[in-house]
Amino acid sequence: MEKRLVRVSKYLSKYLRHAPQELGLTLRPGGWVPVDDLLAAAQEHGFPIAYDELVEVMETNDKRRFSFDGSGELIRANQGHSVEVDLHLEEREPPEVLYHGTVERFLPAIMEEGLVRGNRHHVHLSRDVETARRVGARRGKPIILEVAAGRMHRDGHRFFVSANGVWLTDAVPPGYLTVT
Repeated sequence: MEKRLVRVSKYLSKYLRHAPQELGLTLRPGGWVPVDDLLAAAQEHGFPIAYDELVEVMETNDKRRFSFDGSGELIRANQGHSVEVDLHLEEREPPEVLYHGTVERFLPAIMEEGLVRGNRHHVHLSRDVETARRVGARRGKPIILEVAAGRMHRDGHRFFVSANGVWLTDAVPPGYLTVT
């Protein structure tokens, strides 16, 4: 069953973050999609998902990538989109320090260019070292970068926090980064 939930989570990530149009879905403001539309589209494209599986993925996913709206009729990915979407996130003052997990092979470019969002909407930052370590470990031996988020904010950089607690910003210039 766990393998099935991983497959459902990856399917949701693909179609709610990167390719909703491939299922004939349109992200509403805030990134929301009607649950019934998602389930019907998944069925039509050969990957049937039960509503109970959606609930279980959201309740058991350690990264809390998805959420239902208050009515339970809409679903969205909390962050990480590569398609154009306004998640209606409010600007927030970050803690003094945030963290980013990466691997050694990316370190020279990061220290020269800073953290850039690539094809995503934002750079993702963690509140604690352990979360950053888990993120970095997905690609190898993790390297943890400390981000002077408070100083960045005072210098005019904007920060947001997603529904699952991931801190987001447009970019982190190299002068705000320290390897821990």
